[in-house]
Amino acid sequence: MTRIDRRTFLAAAGLATAGGWQLARAAEGEGPTSAAKDERFRGPFLRICDALCPVLDAESKNQFYKDSYAVRGLAVAHDLAGKKEYLDVCRRWAGRMVDYQDRMDPPGAYFMNYGRRPGKKNGHWYIGDSSSIALAVQAVGVRSPDPAEKTRLKRSVAAYAKLVIDNFVRPTGGVTDGHWPEFNGEWWCSTGIFGSLCFLLHEETGDEKYLKLGEGAVGWLNRQRFENSKHIDFKEAAPSVLMYVFEAYSAGMSRLKQNPTLWKESLVEINRALEWMAANQKGRGAEGPWDYDSQWGSKLGGLPFHLYVWSRWLPDGKQLAAEADRELAYIGRRLADDPAKHYQLAAFAMMSYAERLRPGGVYRMTTA
Repeated sequence: MTRIDRRTFLAAAGLATAGGWQLARAAEGEGPTSAAKDERFRGPFLRICDALCPVLDAESKNQFYKDSYAVRGLAVAHDLAGKKEYLDVCRRWAGRMVDYQDRMDPPGAYFMNYGRRPGKKNGHWYIGDSSSIALAVQAVGVRSPDPAEKTRLKRSVAAYAKLVIDNFVRPTGGVTDGHWPEFNGEWWCSTGIFGSLCFLLHEETGDEKYLKLGEGAVGWLNRQRFENSKHIDFKEAAPSVLMYVFEAYSAGMSRLKQNPTLWKESLVEINRALEWMAANQKGRGAEGPWDYDSQWGSKLGGLPFHLYVWSRWLPDGKQLAAEADRELAYIGRRLADDPAKHYQLAAFAMMSYAERLRPGGVYRMTTA
């Protein structure tokens, strides 16, 4: 197990000194995971991709947010292996999402495959799950070889972001979860996932409003502290809380680093997340209580993703990456028999495999 010493973290928050460790830009794929293309992970990753392609290509009964994590991983698998089928499956899935979106009320909303349906004006509709869909549509749009399709997907994500910004972002920086009558305040899940989308939209467009929104989301999350999550409590859903909350941090690392106060505050939260992972990831020898095939526990499949991203930004990066390898190898053994049977765990694990094998690929923002 690994834990980064708090004094080391404070040194990191000071942005390093001459002769000290250096932070690498995640988008450049530098650092301890840059050469991570060994067959221990490539083979299992591509087998999972092959197993899930038929599921993604079907008229799925899955909630679309689950599909979205598999799509994001599959898009990186296309980058890695050059297999046309992978991108074709992603493109068909994203096209269906936009077809549904064109008929949704309010305009710009994504259909989640539950709740409010296309053409209806009532029913629940959630920003957390819809932001996951938007991230997958964005990932496909970046890679589409068809200019018209690329434009359509880009406009789709922009329309979704406008809907959320105009109606659901609060002055605190937190984001409510849309049309959810049980709770109308800022919520950890919607804030974390929409915050990550804002960082990516800033990278794509250069529009400063997205950067301010991403930073505002992280600021709100820092003030809340993840173990205080309510309305699906941390005690009930800890792996999910960490997966979704820290998407905003992982997507925004390069920008957070440029804001010394926010960077220092964020490192405190990241350090506490690392402590939780060390105490709960079974692949690292912990005896955590979580069932990796349960609704909440399946998000453990995505937590190595965060470790791989952070390994390029934090002290002891090589050790962090090694611990992520241990956990991902354990998850791979659980998926070896039939990935589709463990669909949700496999979908989130695809994010981790993708970042292990193609550092920076999950947050890819260029067409080249």
